[in-house]
Amino acid sequence: MADGEDSGAVAAELIRTSTPLDFKTLLSSPVRDFLVRNNGDQVKVETLKGKKLGLYYSASWDRRCQRFTPDLVETYNALAPKGDFEVIFISADEDEESFNGYFSKMPWLAIPFSDSEARDSLDEQFKVRGIPHLVFLCEEGRVRNVSGVEIVREYGADGYPFTIERLKELKEQEEAANREQSLKTVLVSRSRDFVIASDGKKVPVSELEGKMVGLYFSLSTFSPCIEFTPKLVEVYEKIKAKGESFEIVFLSLDDDEEAFEQDCKNMPWFALPQKDTKTIEKLARYFELSTLPTLVIIGADGKTVHNNVVEAIDEHGLLAYPFTPEKFAELAEIEKAKEKAQTLESILISGDQNFVIGKDGIKISVSDLVGKNILLYFSAHWCPPDRAFLPKLMEAYHKIKAKGDAFEVIFISSDRDQASFDDFFSGMPWHALPFGDSRKASLSRRFKIQGIPMLVAIGPTGQTVTKEASDLVRLHGANAYPFTEERLKEIEAEFEEMAKRWPKKLKNALHEEHELVLARRRNFICDGCNEKGEVWSFYCEECDFDLHPKCALEEEKGPKTDANPEDPHPKCALEEEKGTKTDAKPEEEPQEGWVCDGEVCKKT
Repeated sequence: MADGEDSGAVAAELIRTSTPLDFKTLLSSPVRDFLVRNNGDQVKVETLKGKKLGLYYSASWDRRCQRFTPDLVETYNALAPKGDFEVIFISADEDEESFNGYFSKMPWLAIPFSDSEARDSLDEQFKVRGIPHLVFLCEEGRVRNVSGVEIVREYGADGYPFTIERLKELKEQEEAANREQSLKTVLVSRSRDFVIASDGKKVPVSELEGKMVGLYFSLSTFSPCIEFTPKLVEVYEKIKAKGESFEIVFLSLDDDEEAFEQDCKNMPWFALPQKDTKTIEKLARYFELSTLPTLVIIGADGKTVHNNVVEAIDEHGLLAYPFTPEKFAELAEIEKAKEKAQTLESILISGDQNFVIGKDGIKISVSDLVGKNILLYFSAHWCPPDRAFLPKLMEAYHKIKAKGDAFEVIFISSDRDQASFDDFFSGMPWHALPFGDSRKASLSRRFKIQGIPMLVAIGPTGQTVTKEASDLVRLHGANAYPFTEERLKEIEAEFEEMAKRWPKKLKNALHEEHELVLARRRNFICDGCNEKGEVWSFYCEECDFDLHPKCALEEEKGPKTDANPEDPHPKCALEEEKGTKTDAKPEEEPQEGWVCDGEVCKKT
């Protein structure tokens, strides 16, 4: 079960099994019957009788807590006149000085820092697994909600009394508002009906109504945003120069107001106030923000035209305007025509950049590679999956080259610096684009590179054969060459022939509970060697247990089969890397803007 599913299950169980809790028993200890304020005053626990409570688990060292606490303060102060709601701070700070400094910004009560036993008990009572965490209890002491952080972020005081019924009511109101979406419902909040111009002046949102508006989600310190913003400025100014009715509103995800103000100086458009984090976070959820930068397009009628046109602007610039479905259909036709006319020269030659490099920086003309099968190898030394994949690719490369085929690999680096590039490339037997070559960006856009390692196969005519060659090398090694659909069909036919010689069922020492049945499986991870497999598996459906055929047959304890040990098969064992350097450097951290998970590093 995934972590998110696990947390949700715990939350549901807490609410379902909630029984009335006595506040005095819950919040006191044998030697303490009070809570404290940040001025040192003691408040008897018994005074909380009849109130709704929020148990706030937080710590000064956590940035998420630092960002959320002001939202909770705002909500608390808005509800204070009601007189029936209180928050109790349960600290995860490591020392009393940190606790005092953090607590000094909070208008509510706290468990004394010295009573670590009570704080630990409350952690356990409500199964707290991360911070910030906010649990709402009703007057009777029953758990009403354990998703308080999300509720306060999204609804603030409007979420009160934080019951399931109230949240359902708010969701219904939101859905109704979404059906009637307008620029006003998107950009106006209860406390603000304006945006800020680049000169700092307040401009009513009403002045933007009737125009096409782009909502630009960005983060000043995030390199993809730093790279894209100048391109967006250029396109924006060209659109405005044509007299088009188009505006952009910047939604900053920065915590730092100084960074926000510096960004605004470099942007010729409007912005939401940086302090209006509640609206910005609400819009991020509303538009299902999943990547940065993001530019959402709102039409002149106030309805969403497109959820993110960053890629279109990055690739087509001004040509992507006005970002309508019709325009995107036109761009798709342009892309089809470009793909149809694609040659190796068209993708690898740019101006006087008409070469790749070999060992010692020797230049190899792109024209010398025409007519060959080419793998474009997008990779980087800092990426652990890349370093794990490289020996497999090298093995396949040498086997293919040994056949005398017209074949080559070109390394396209995402390394941080020249030294890292040189170090990584020194162990490769093929060609590369020079480090920092501008063609890398255009190739990444053309082939939509979102993760590494990635292999793009280019055929002898210069046409793209597949963008999934890295998976084919993992599964079939050199046997996948030349990576065409025809070759994959041949491999599948080979597997069919092999399967005829394999037993239909077998017992295996790795899974003694049940028999394993030979089954067609499109994609799986072998529970024997932990590597990918496809087509055939010895499988236990009840336990969801897979073994590659070779893993299963090697361990088989029953009668010998007439399986041919030389038959091609998926990789089934983790082989020792030959020639591993003994003076290997410590592993690098993933590059900013990437996250490494399993067999790939992906752009975040």
